[in-house]
Amino acid sequence: MKIIPEHNEKIAKMTFASVYPLYVAKIEKKGRIKEELDQVREWLTGFNEKQLTELINEKVTFKTFFDRAKLSPNAHLIKGVICGYRIEDIENSLTKKVRYLDKLVDELAKGKKIEKIMRQNQ
Repeated sequence: MKIIPEHNEKIAKMTFASVYPLYVAKIEKKGRIKEELDQVREWLTGFNEKQLTELINEKVTFKTFFDRAKLSPNAHLIKGVICGYRIEDIENSLTKKVRYLDKLVDELAKGKKIEKIMRQNQ
């Protein structure tokens, strides 16, 4: 499936604060806890809890969120299909980073071990 420019623009303009509660609800519905989500989110972005709260309160867009993030050096190891798109085929850098986060949330909800989600020992 090909990503159209309008899709990339829509993702760039979405606020992280509007999506984060959906991530929390998704993983909690599957028996995981917010602290686990925060652990993998911090691994991917480098944001600690205080920084995350500031970003949420500031209502930053995904573009600003990932512009400020220090992406994990192992983020490129996140592969697979999410929302109908193969991550490794996504050309737009921001859309790819958002899909990385979506994939981590998905893996957490599916019960994958934290160490595997954070691509340790790979």
